[in-house]
Amino acid sequence: MGSHTKTSGGLAKAALPYVDAAGSESLQVYVSNSRGWALPPGDPKQDVLFRDGIGERGLPAYIHAALLVNLGSPTELTVERSIDVLTHALLRGKAIGATAVVYHAGSSVDPEHDDKAFHQLREALLPLLDRADAEGLPRLLVEPSAGGGRSLASKVQDLERYLDAVDNHPGLGVCFDTCHAWAAGHDLATPGGMAATLDALIASIGPGRLQLIHANDSKDECGSTRDRHETIGQGRIGTAAFAELMTHPATAGIPVIVETPSVEHEGHAADIALLKSLRPPA
Repeated sequence: MGSHTKTSGGLAKAALPYVDAAGSESLQVYVSNSRGWALPPGDPKQDVLFRDGIGERGLPAYIHAALLVNLGSPTELTVERSIDVLTHALLRGKAIGATAVVYHAGSSVDPEHDDKAFHQLREALLPLLDRADAEGLPRLLVEPSAGGGRSLASKVQDLERYLDAVDNHPGLGVCFDTCHAWAAGHDLATPGGMAATLDALIASIGPGRLQLIHANDSKDECGSTRDRHETIGQGRIGTAAFAELMTHPATAGIPVIVETPSVEHEGHAADIALLKSLRPPA
């Protein structure tokens, strides 16, 4: 269990005290502006301190790519910049010892662009996946969206076509986000709803491809397509669904990251402690 972690002021200087205070067993960071295209080089000294720090603590670290990434966009420049952002994140990930890079599935935007979007997804992703394998870079993890806007994958069943587009390349993993799934229309709050969604996820992607979970409650109703996170147990999804999440066989041993609203580490510490209390005894 861990959280998306602050890095302002220095990657290691900010993140390591944060994870210690929050009781994190894993963490996720941005290595570039979450809403911009700039690709900062990073600070080599901070990179070493961060890599050593997570190694000493035994923490798997994940990078979340900038939210602008859209490999399905009808705008050629957006696709080019998206490839650049993912390449940058993979290289930065190797430098800091990250396990994987998470990115959003993207959207075709225009219904007339749907088929072309999957073709350009293939053309963009396959070289990245092959390069990651060849150079020992972190794994790429696709995260289904909250729906709306001609998303290439929002419902978990959509991942079957998404993976088919890249020949089910073994280097592409999946990140499951509870708020996104709820917003896309999976009723996780009904008893058995979370378990049924996870069953459908594994049926669509196969075993071994789920590599990370984003545990977020939601401020909005099921199927809203709105991605507004809430503190665990204080939103529309509710604590019982997260108990199902933590006890489902598919989630055993999978790192869980909370991206819930938190001004300081105390909020994430409470979410992490709650999730820890819901998982089966070791």
